[in-house]
Amino acid sequence: MPDKKRKNVGLIGYGFMGKTHSHAYKDVPFFFSDLSTLPHRKVICGRTENLVAEAAEKFGWENYSTDWEKVVADPEIDIIDIAAPPFLHSDIAVAAAEAGKDVFCEKPPALNVSEAKKMNDAVEKAGVRNMVGFNYRRVPAIAYARKLIEEGYLGEIRHFRAVYLQDWCMDPDFPITWHFREEKAGSGPTGGLHSHLVDLARYLVGDIEEVTGLTTNFVEERPIQESGDQLETKLTATGGEGRAEVTVEDAASFLAKFEGGATGTFEATHFASGRKNHQRFEINGSKGSLEFDLEKLNRLKVYSTEDPDAQQGFKDILVTEDSHPYIESWWPPGHLIGYANTFVNEFADFFSSYENGVYPEPDFRDGLECQRVLDGVLQSARTRSWVKLDEVD
Repeated sequence: MPDKKRKNVGLIGYGFMGKTHSHAYKDVPFFFSDLSTLPHRKVICGRTENLVAEAAEKFGWENYSTDWEKVVADPEIDIIDIAAPPFLHSDIAVAAAEAGKDVFCEKPPALNVSEAKKMNDAVEKAGVRNMVGFNYRRVPAIAYARKLIEEGYLGEIRHFRAVYLQDWCMDPDFPITWHFREEKAGSGPTGGLHSHLVDLARYLVGDIEEVTGLTTNFVEERPIQESGDQLETKLTATGGEGRAEVTVEDAASFLAKFEGGATGTFEATHFASGRKNHQRFEINGSKGSLEFDLEKLNRLKVYSTEDPDAQQGFKDILVTEDSHPYIESWWPPGHLIGYANTFVNEFADFFSSYENGVYPEPDFRDGLECQRVLDGVLQSARTRSWVKLDEVD
């Protein structure tokens, strides 16, 4: 067996995404054993020492730190993985690139286009590997949908429609975490949820050239978050004394015009009761359609106008054959994979780039173009008009 190369990772963030990334790094060598370059969990970083120390122990990291700048400057670190809130993304990514580190950054890319542009300029100038964590590209069913589209199965694409619905903060007494502060999150479901849908739309259909959006708030104030002393890796929090203003939207919808002529409809909200993580999209073309539902992650529905009349209808494909993307590394046909496995696929692609010479996607340029759409939606909602994305900067 050839020697394995090791890349030392510095992970900034230890909450929900920190746990998710840690799990993926652990599993990449197991499921993608053919890789000759593998991650080593060198140091995890967070601002609260007792919590990041606990995370380091639980998630299998060699060391911990409370100073991201020291992690970036550490000559032993090869890769900086940014799983911190969006307001930190730009500063960390730029510093990492300038230090010659390869950079992985969670979505949304940044707070705004200006920051996303700084990030992209920095990695391009430094010539370092870079990738944005749009993990849903690594769902086998979605990767297979792209293959079908590229092969012409749907013909000319006419429509893309998508929703991303959650209900985790419907309670008006849910505390005001960083997710509800514009200066920390940039936006609400526009950045948190629409960023995924926009990336998938670009991945499957193509670039968007114009948008018009609508945003709304249902809860204007929330309790101030109580300082926690427990490691929390889920979307929960405890309220303390006093209340503060919510400065991001609770729901956002928009229409889009694609460069290729297709139209798009997008809806994202945190106020869809009963919906925990409901992401669904449908694409209609001149020769067929396809439909995906994240809560049925291993299935893809497809329709072809070229099927005989007696066989017309949507086919339900179980995407677990070795011929489907990524599945060869997992289980026998019919044995399903889940949400966490998409991150394993994602990091497998990132580390395979060290061997095949092809830089991973989506990169920071994709992140910038996604951010341009998000900013355009928010601008449109403010001005109540259509916004051309080539004018958003």
